[in-house]
Parts: sequence; structure tokens; C-alpha cells
Amino acid sequence: MVKNDTGISEVTHKVNEAVCRLMWEGNVDSDHLEKIAYEISPGPKPEYRCCVYKEREIVRHRIRLACQKNSEVGSTTTNVVQVIKPACDDCTIASYSVTDICRFCLGKACLNSCKFGAISQGEHRMRIDPLKCRECGMCAKACPYGAIIHVERPCKKACPAGAITYDEYGYCNIDEDKCVHCGHCVHACPFGAISSKRFFRTVIDAIKAGKEVYAMCAPAAEGQFGNDIGMGSLRSALKKIGFTDMVEVGLGGDMTAAYEAKEWVEAKKEGRKMTTSCCPAFISMLRHQFPKQYEENKSATVSPMVAVSRYLKAVHPGCVTVFIGPCIAKKGETLNEYIADRPDCALTFGELKDLLASRDIDLEAVQEDYQEASLYGKKFAGTGGVAAAVLEVMEEMGEDTSQISLLACAGGADCRKALLQLKSGKLQEDFIEGMMCPGGCVGGPSRVKTEAETMRARNALLKKADGRKILENLKNYPMDSFSMHRDGHMEPDAE
Repeated sequence: MVKNDTGISEVTHKVNEAVCRLMWEGNVDSDHLEKIAYEISPGPKPEYRCCVYKEREIVRHRIRLACQKNSEVGSTTTNVVQVIKPACDDCTIASYSVTDICRFCLGKACLNSCKFGAISQGEHRMRIDPLKCRECGMCAKACPYGAIIHVERPCKKACPAGAITYDEYGYCNIDEDKCVHCGHCVHACPFGAISSKRFFRTVIDAIKAGKEVYAMCAPAAEGQFGNDIGMGSLRSALKKIGFTDMVEVGLGGDMTAAYEAKEWVEAKKEGRKMTTSCCPAFISMLRHQFPKQYEENKSATVSPMVAVSRYLKAVHPGCVTVFIGPCIAKKGETLNEYIADRPDCALTFGELKDLLASRDIDLEAVQEDYQEASLYGKKFAGTGGVAAAVLEVMEEMGEDTSQISLLACAGGADCRKALLQLKSGKLQEDFIEGMMCPGGCVGGPSRVKTEAETMRARNALLKKADGRKILENLKNYPMDSFSMHRDGHMEPDAE
């Protein structure tokens, strides 16, 4: 959202806001939805693509995603991250390309190096047949002029899980068994050809039906909208939309830290390595690519989002819980069958702005002094924040933390490297804090501002928080009324 994708973001927000307005009005029929496509791309000249017909078709796919449907008509995918095929046709199919540097030399080292017959002589330079090329790279190594370059598509380059491939027509394919829903590919694609399913309908229908609907705002929210828009401002705006109330997920950070600390104490005694549990993309990578370590080393404690949702559903039976944050993977977590008693849905910060716009509501500074989390819970959003909170709880429990070693990973490459070390038995540290986004959740793919801008505003807001302790804070909440275990069973001391 904060990259150079102004045109893509503009269209996406227009679609989301327009669809939400129709949902509030109860006019989500084919005629009204089709009208959106013509309003955004009226013609006769195109604004973003080669022609208005292509523009409108891409808008129709975005409308489907905004309506909580799959991008492709007839698709049965359950993946949150999806490809908009009409937008995915301007990238080069070939990974290896011959540039103008080619001297068309007599030696033809490139041709001689290719074992697949993919290279032939063109009129002015050599050419590579993308249908025959096996991407071995031998031609690039052989060329004495360095005239052959390797072009890696932005989406594939951004994917930390190796989930992206291409079909024979050059369209992007996302392997659902490998995708960790991190969303890095969404904002990496310069053509806006990858997006995620929206869950506006779940939220709007629940509010219109008069249900108790609770928003849960991620700790990363503080700083995303400026240094005068804190949790109190978000809470006020969400109530204006029709939410019953809002709870900051930093409170869930306190909850997760308290229960994960118990696990760390036991694991340290047993000499067993452990990973954190808060980042759903990290846990998904762990489950998909390191299944043994998933079973043996991951924390069994739920993420802060799930913790707050379970707390709300215990206190307000039958309520609907909606997470709001910078994370696309949280959408996947709300659909994850491996987690019992999950939240009902998740929205990104950008989608929150679209939802507010659909009701003509602005975020405004308020005087309300709202805080439910400790400063440690609030800092869950940054690299090292989770581990710092867990260590704080251990110290509050009277444990000695001086001999504990930690590895804080931020970014897909770092997470994968740490897990490979864990798998091979070469990990030196006791515990891994895994966050798939550089900078932690503050650097999430659907953030509103850059990480640097967010941190400046965030630091100003966090200075206003009081210094309450984690365990003391949790005494104010009915921790014995819901489970903090991933599969939903009650801990012995909470039964």
C-alpha cells in the first residue's frame, strides 16, 4: 500500500468503498455491481490499462473479491490470496532474456551451452524460446558479454515460501499448500494482479442484523494514522460505524506472553527449543515446510488475536469478532481449521479506511484515555517485542532470564534460515521469535504509512501509556473462562 502503486491502490479503494456502500444500502445485485465497473472506468479512453474493456474486467474481479467471493467465476479455491488473471499478462514469460548487448558473435557460446534447444539465431541477436527454456542459467554463464539476464518476476521474488509458479501462458499460479498468506506478493506486483479476499459482508451483515460486533485493533495500529490518532480514536470511529465496542489486541499480547512464558520455563528445563506463536505466516511456514518442528517446537499458546476473540466470546456469548491490522495472513488465520474458536474475520488497515469512508466517517483525535494493554503488549508489533514481553512475564514470575538466548527473526528469509537451523540441530539459541514481515507487524504488507513514518508517530503515542505490569493487568480479566491453548482445551490451572 505504501509502495509506488498509487493507481492500483486508488482503484482498489474505490471498489471497496463502492461495494460497502451497496452493502449498507442492501443493493448488492448484479446491476448495481456492474455500474461500479462503468463508474470507475467510464471510457472511452482508458486511465490505467490498454483499453476500457480490460479495465472494467479487472474491476469486476476486484468487485468479486470485495463481495467475499473468489476472483475467478467458478473457482473453488479457499486461499485468501488470489490472482486477478486479466491483470496478470504484462510480465515477461521468459526468466532469461537476451539484451541489446548481444554482439551476435560467431562463437555462439550461449547456443552451444543450451542442452534443451531453447536458443536460436534471430535477425540481429540470439533469442530464447521461453517454452523450451528450463531456466538452468547456463547460457547466461557462457555469454562472454553478459548479454543474457535473469529476470525474476516481483511476485515470485517477494514470496518467502516458494508458492508462486507460472503456467504455459505466463499467468501466476499460487500453490495453496505452500502459500503462507503473508501478502508480500500483493504489493510487490506492479500490475495489481494479486489481491486478497475481503470480508466486508460478514461485518456489515452482522451490524445490520443487530448483533454484538466487536472490533479488535492490532498493536501496530498505533502510529499508522498519525501521532494524534491512538486507540481511543479508532474505538470512537468504529462505534460510529456500528461496532458494539473495540478492544486493543495488545491486551491479547499480554495474555499470550503470560501463557507462553510458562511454556518457555518448561522448555528450558527440558532443553527443548521453542518458537513463538503470534505470527500466522510464520506458523504457516512452520506447519507446511517444517512439520516435525511444528509438532515438537512451536508454542501451543494462541496468538493475541485469537486470545482477545476467545475472551470476548466468553464474556459476550454469540458476539462477532473482527480483527483489524496490517496483516493479510490474519485473514488466513481466521479460516484456519487447525485453530479452535477462531475470530469471525479480519480486515486490513486499508479496508478499515474503506469501511469508514463508506459511512462518511473520519478518524479524529479524541480526549478519551483508553488503554487495556501493558506497554509490553503494545510493543508486540515490533521486532523483538514478543520475546521482550515473554521475558518480562518470566521475571514477574521470579524466573532467572539471564541465561536465556533468543533469536528474533523479521522477514521471510530470516525465518526460513532460523527454521533450517532448528531442523538441522544447529540452532544455538533457546527460542525463536518469528515474524514474517521486516520490522515485525509494524512493517506488515497492508500498512498505511512507511515503517519509518509509523515509528515516529508510534513512539509519541506509546509515551502516553502507563507502566502497568503484565500479570497484574491480567488480574482484571476472566482468564479462567476461556482457553489459551491452540486446540481449545482448558489448562489444568484454569479449569
